[in-house]
Amino acid sequence: MVGAFAMVACGNQPSGGGTTKYVVGVSNTLQGNGWREEMICSIKAQAKASGVVSKVVIANRNTDAAGQIADIRNLISSGANVIVINPSDRDALNAVIKQATDKGIVVVAVDQAVSEPTAYVVSNDQVAYGQLGADWLAKQLGGKGNIIEMRGINGVPADTDRHQGLTTALAAYPNIKVIKQTFTNWSLDPAAQQMKDIFSSGIQYNGIWTSGIDSTVVDQFQSAGKPYVPIVGADNNKFVQELATLKDKGLIGAAVTNPPPIGGAGLAVGLAILQKTHSYDHVIHLTPQVWDNTTAAGVSKLQTTYDSSLDPYYSVAFDVKPYTTYTKQDLIACAGPS
Repeated sequence: MVGAFAMVACGNQPSGGGTTKYVVGVSNTLQGNGWREEMICSIKAQAKASGVVSKVVIANRNTDAAGQIADIRNLISSGANVIVINPSDRDALNAVIKQATDKGIVVVAVDQAVSEPTAYVVSNDQVAYGQLGADWLAKQLGGKGNIIEMRGINGVPADTDRHQGLTTALAAYPNIKVIKQTFTNWSLDPAAQQMKDIFSSGIQYNGIWTSGIDSTVVDQFQSAGKPYVPIVGADNNKFVQELATLKDKGLIGAAVTNPPPIGGAGLAVGLAILQKTHSYDHVIHLTPQVWDNTTAAGVSKLQTTYDSSLDPYYSVAFDVKPYTTYTKQDLIACAGPS
């Protein structure tokens, strides 16, 4: 377990002015993913910007619900006052979350929902994410055709919710068929191999809906010299750039927003609850937007939001207002309190 934890900054001591300093715990179960890396950086940046956090303790590894339960127990033992989790399961973490909240620890699930009522949930509306993208794709295809659904991690809340949204949207388009479904694990290499397999299989498809693994799909079309089909993805920096620059080469697509700084927003909510400076509903949902490259307004949005200073696999969103208070430079620095 020692290797899974990273200590950031100094000990839990009062500042010179006597202000209470808090320990923040973070539990993430997916490494090697740019979205999750940006999420963690936003938590560090918000911890620093808050001025009331002395230490950030991060449990960051590839694991399942059982492993995450163990990580959260360790965060409880570390003295965390607020624990921000990206949950691997909607229900399996409930007992350990209740264990934390019974001790007065504020637990905030970000990106994905949990069902434990004592936890706070701050997330993008993932059902709407799936529904908006699928509806755009179905309309782009004129209400008929075959599509490929490239999902995330089987069984995790965000993947289940997005699939629900897609299924709901496609119920209005009986002539749109999901001809193939894959689970990419939100990882680049599996997604790339899946596209190669699809190309070699001879499957006839007219569009691709992805759960945020978009630019990898575009890259495979380029490498194989295949003509593009309409592609739905997320507001990831490289995909946004591709949508803004490759339309004249046949790429038609849409980015559905899903900001990783939801992590920093979750911490801001948790600290406000802990300090009793603001009350929040236990469930806060952001409403996603669709940016496509088929309209002048959409192209303009894509062009203005692409950011060469951000990692290609980061989202173009660097904050979530009104919750986060750090700067873009703080996010890029990815440094906790000092």
